[in-house]
Amino acid sequence: MSNLKPVLDFVRALHDNNNKAWFEAHRAQYDEARACFEDFVQDVIIGVDQFDPLPGLRPADCIYRLNRDIRFSKDKSPYKDYMAAVIAPGGRKSTRSPYYVHLSPGHSMLAGGAYQPTKEQLALIREDIAAGAPELHRIVAAPDFRRYFGALEGERLKTAPRGYPKDHPQIEWLKLTSLTAHHSLSDEDVCARDADRGVIKACAALKPFLDWVNAIQALAPAPRER
Repeated sequence: MSNLKPVLDFVRALHDNNNKAWFEAHRAQYDEARACFEDFVQDVIIGVDQFDPLPGLRPADCIYRLNRDIRFSKDKSPYKDYMAAVIAPGGRKSTRSPYYVHLSPGHSMLAGGAYQPTKEQLALIREDIAAGAPELHRIVAAPDFRRYFGALEGERLKTAPRGYPKDHPQIEWLKLTSLTAHHSLSDEDVCARDADRGVIKACAALKPFLDWVNAIQALAPAPRER
């Protein structure tokens, strides 16, 4: 069982002291938090692998670096004030929509879906929705999905996307430019002895939605390399 209290304690302190000097002076605390997070991610990988195979996946493949890319940002804080991982075949290099785990005091969550899809991917998603999307309706109506995630979320247009009538029966879904599901985790959830089990159960409820997203997105041409 994972112990994630050191993760929240470290991230909370880092939020108030986001500079290199403080970080170097507290590197031992970071190392402990990182090790706890790695243990947690490993436990989640093992659990998810039972219903969504993740051959050879390691925590190191999944966990994001703590350092921020500040080259083009006005915020020059050197570190992220959270720890996060993406769990999918290939980890951070996966071409699939993953299970995204984000830990930060008061803002922890499990999420997944079509986050900032390409223009081509979004067009295919909207085509399926406009045609009725019976599978998507079945997925979001499932008791476990509703229990953990409720409704679909994401950035949305203020009006109907081009080519779709404003009174389309699925207009609220069609307005979405990202289609995601979020399950919030309280600090108590994160620090519970069985936190990994709770996240694994939520991942199982999320899987049908990710399968739907990934099946549609796979039909779109691969993004061009820059």
